[in-house]
This record gives sequence, structure tokens and C-alpha cells, in this order.
Amino acid sequence: MIDGVRVDPLEVKRDDRGWLTEVLRSSNLSGGARMSQLYVTVGNPGKTKGKHYHTRKTEWFSVVSGAAKLFLRDTRTGAETVVPMGDRNLVTVTIPPHVAHAITSDGTAPFYLIVVVSEEFDPSDPDTLPFDFPGL
Repeated sequence: MIDGVRVDPLEVKRDDRGWLTEVLRSSNLSGGARMSQLYVTVGNPGKTKGKHYHTRKTEWFSVVSGAAKLFLRDTRTGAETVVPMGDRNLVTVTIPPHVAHAITSDGTAPFYLIVVVSEEFDPSDPDTLPFDFPGL
């Protein structure tokens, strides 16, 4: 596994009304990280999102519907890993600074991704650097 990357399985509570899982708690954050922004994005079948890295921001990803593959590469060491994500593998993945990430649909339906970020997006200082994942 890439240094600083965490894959935390989520406990899912189900009943006849549906299900609930806690994607992230501040008590689970490591290294003094903090949460500043939360958003939801949808990835369409056959499409890839991301293909970048950050020098300051930590992000937490959780695919709560559909299926996706999260590709990670440490820009400092070249270490790589792929994390399957989705409603059949509910996890929260911690992505520290300098780890490039791209997420690709792994099914015929859209995937729904919850993203929590340690620093609010600032268009004048986006801290988002493009990264090429060959083949994606």
C-alpha cells in the first residue's frame, strides 16, 4: 500500500427502510488532518474523473452507489495501487498529498462518489496538478 493511503471498510446498518453507513468521522482522521469541504460527484459508465494530485490537500473518497476503480500513484516513489469501490465494497479511502488519483466507472451504471477535502477549493490557488495515468 502507498504510504499514507488508508482503506477503511465501512460498517453498514441495514433494515427494511434501507441502509446507513458513516463515511467519515473527525475522530478517524490521522495526522491532524481536518475536514473543510464535502461534495458529491457522479461518474458515468466508461468515463474517468480526476487524473491529478495535490501538494497540500488530503481527500477521502467513498463510492456509495455503483462500481468504480480508484487508481492511486505516489508521485514521489512511483508506488501504485488500485482500490475497487462501490456498493459491493463500501470503503472510505484516505488520499494524502502527493498521491495522484483517478477514478473510473467499473460498471454499466453511474457511480456516486462522496468526497471530503481537508482544504476548501480556491480557484486562485487550486492545488490541483494534472497527472497522466496511461491507458485511462
